Amino acid sequence: MEYVYAALLLNSAGKEVKEDSVKKVIEATGEKVEDAKIKALVASLDGIDIKEACESAVAVAAPAASAAAPAAEAKAEEPAEEEGKSEEEASGGLADLFG
Repeated sequence: MEYVYAALLLNSAGKEVKEDSVKKVIEATGEKVEDAKIKALVASLDGIDIKEACESAVAVAAPAASAAAPAAEAKAEEPAEEEGKSEEEASGGLADLFG
């Protein structure tokens, strides 16, 4: 994950995402550098506009998050029905344990 963060950091600083620059960022964090991961990352980002990709990911995630909100509210209301049990009903099973 730190390799992706390095690419995002370089992109946001207006720097080109190249193997040597990603390697310098990773080394600066004190992590062990794996050249194969760096090569794979740089190769997979070749020709991709990182800023545009991030913006489109946010645009796709926003409607999904707003659609999930009503479902979460519905689930939050369900336990309210179970709270209708009195303390006596809830502790009824405990009485059987102690005879």
